[in-house]
Amino acid sequence: MIHVWSPVRPDRMTDLQPTLAGALVRLRPLRADDHDALLAVAADPLIWAQHPAHDRWRPEVFRSYFDTNLASGGGLVVHDATSGAIIGATRFNGHDAARREVEIGWTFLARSHWGGAHNAEMKRMLLDHAFGFVDTVFFTIGPDNVRSRRAVEKLGAVYVGDVVNVDGRASVRYELSKAVHASRRDA
Repeated sequence: MIHVWSPVRPDRMTDLQPTLAGALVRLRPLRADDHDALLAVAADPLIWAQHPAHDRWRPEVFRSYFDTNLASGGGLVVHDATSGAIIGATRFNGHDAARREVEIGWTFLARSHWGGAHNAEMKRMLLDHAFGFVDTVFFTIGPDNVRSRRAVEKLGAVYVGDVVNVDGRASVRYELSKAVHASRRDA
């Protein structure tokens, strides 16, 4: 079933691996056989230049990232909607039903799809989906990853403090509330 980019009904069950489709990108659950196509995209060192794992372009480093995403139950592959080519990956992570929050992150896109439109549509679809079952979405970003920080700020997310991420690295946390997202979508 394809969920077209639109606000999600509040009664929708939690689905951390939805299939979502927009005008520019399509997202679907990550599969083991996606490794080689994603590695081909991730092999560009400039994608990782501001990322704490700046050597993730190396096959042995990428393998750990890929395996973690696959095991997470929230990994998604990003396709260009026009060509069908795999152009990156993203992930829902850390869903806490009691706190009604989930992380969106672990995202990378081919540089050919940088510049805002593809990432913005992907994030809007992910946010619309997530706010069907949470009240807060958070983003955990490397402190020096200026591109990612600016991208989530454009979505309306606000910096809430420094944290240590799951890898033990210093990170910054941004949060976006359901109310802020809805007001920006309606504007």
